[in-house]
Amino acid sequence: MSALKAAFLSQAESCEALDSLFMGRLLRLLSEHWPEDTALATKCATFAGDISPKGHSLPLRIAGGLHALVLQGKDAGLTAVYPPNQSDAAALQNAVLTALHSHDAFLTDWITHAPQTNEVRRSAVLIATAHLLADRFNLPIKLSELGASAGLNLMFDQFHLNVGNGYGPQSTVTLAPQWTGPLPPATDVTISNRRGVDLNPLNSADPDDALRLQSYLWADQEERLLRTQAAIALNTADLDQDDAISWLERRLTAPKTGELHMVYSTVAWQYFPTDRQDHGTALMVAAGAQASEATPLAWLSYEADDITHGAALTLRLWPGNHTIPLGRADFHGRWVEWQAPAKLP
Repeated sequence: MSALKAAFLSQAESCEALDSLFMGRLLRLLSEHWPEDTALATKCATFAGDISPKGHSLPLRIAGGLHALVLQGKDAGLTAVYPPNQSDAAALQNAVLTALHSHDAFLTDWITHAPQTNEVRRSAVLIATAHLLADRFNLPIKLSELGASAGLNLMFDQFHLNVGNGYGPQSTVTLAPQWTGPLPPATDVTISNRRGVDLNPLNSADPDDALRLQSYLWADQEERLLRTQAAIALNTADLDQDDAISWLERRLTAPKTGELHMVYSTVAWQYFPTDRQDHGTALMVAAGAQASEATPLAWLSYEADDITHGAALTLRLWPGNHTIPLGRADFHGRWVEWQAPAKLP
């Protein structure tokens, strides 16, 4: 089995596990009927590095390019077989293969860039963590997001988390994950500063960047698309283009008295090179050693681990260098298994 076919099948299984049957159909079709006579196929065959979902994610890049054609209305035949429309296997295969040939140049260029999902539902965990920290320290919070994409999840205090009696303002962005475990404390959260970093940040106000952001959402999950569009309309976060760890080093300098600094990543840290992870960890530990009750430092990790059931939620907190398991959450934020203590140390 070729590496690309294996990548298509692996990604198909992941998409199906995340409730996208259409993406499963599409990716399995591509694994069986890949057009070797295209420039796209040539580029994929010579793509350096790991092309699987754990690496450069070529299957998602290709599927994102096809979805972009649909969102732009550039291929009527493809649009006719994409959700919410229904199609049989033969019609889907014909439309997809025709599009791969007709838009070969567009798709070949499209896959140059890594996928940018910026899943807004992950903000449910950010909201809960911020309430936990506000309850403990009663300080305004400075946010630093690593691998922020378009910065949508830097705006979590503008979203409404619909669990318990609700958290945050009434909003055009409402998050309603299946929640198990205790509820976060009901306390006010004030964000004093928000900024993110990405190697390729997207400007959600730019139509081309907004298209790329939406194209990586799956066509049979319309609610994700509508939620992302609502988050784009709210987005005012500042972003920098840089190596995340170099940026973090600068961001950690001169902590402000009377402000809690919350550093976080949501399914991004795992893609950083090991040496950068190690350096980033050392920076956080060193900064944490200087933290005080007046300048606390929190580091939230929402990342994959060796357990296949969702992502691990882990909070490191200074002063004190505490490591606090918060539970687990779905990669797309559909469910949260909250296991945080009622009070932080």
